[in-house]
Amino acid sequence: MDEVKKDLFTIPNLLCYFRILLVPAFLYVFSNAVTREDYLFAAGIILIGGITDFLDGFIARKFNMITQLGKLIDPVADKLMQLAIIAVLAIKFPLMRLLIVLFLIKESSMLIGNLYAMKTAHRKLDGAKWFGKLSTAVFYVVSVLLIADPLMKATYRDGMIFIAIFFMSLSFLLYLPVFYQMSKSPKEK
Repeated sequence: MDEVKKDLFTIPNLLCYFRILLVPAFLYVFSNAVTREDYLFAAGIILIGGITDFLDGFIARKFNMITQLGKLIDPVADKLMQLAIIAVLAIKFPLMRLLIVLFLIKESSMLIGNLYAMKTAHRKLDGAKWFGKLSTAVFYVVSVLLIADPLMKATYRDGMIFIAIFFMSLSFLLYLPVFYQMSKSPKEK
């Protein structure tokens, strides 16, 4: 029981809880934004979320604070924030609806792939791959820019959204062979 309590309150896990709390804060600030400063504040919340996402992983690895709970809540915090961002931006910018569809397909496929690999080969994806991290970083940069400047020219805005779509698509396509290999039994390799 003491070990579970200790895992609950590691610095990386506390940062994950904080990121989860940033989601409703972001939704509130963005949905009530009127002035440029309001939008900058909403973008700042996303920036803080991205920084804490980087920090919790860095601290967990550097100081050997990786926990099973952390492996569970970190991706949950990431996906909640990403979904909140995509949802609010899709209301404002119709092209973001493509990103919602892609996000849902990618994340559902990854969940199913992980469950299938766990069932068939007793393996699971242990952390994000470099292309998943790159896709997430691009997504955060694009999101911060779109939120900070909601009056941006449509060509710039749509170009940035297409960049985010490209990197998310690339990440999805590069994860497919990873899950295929994971689902093979050791004898099939």
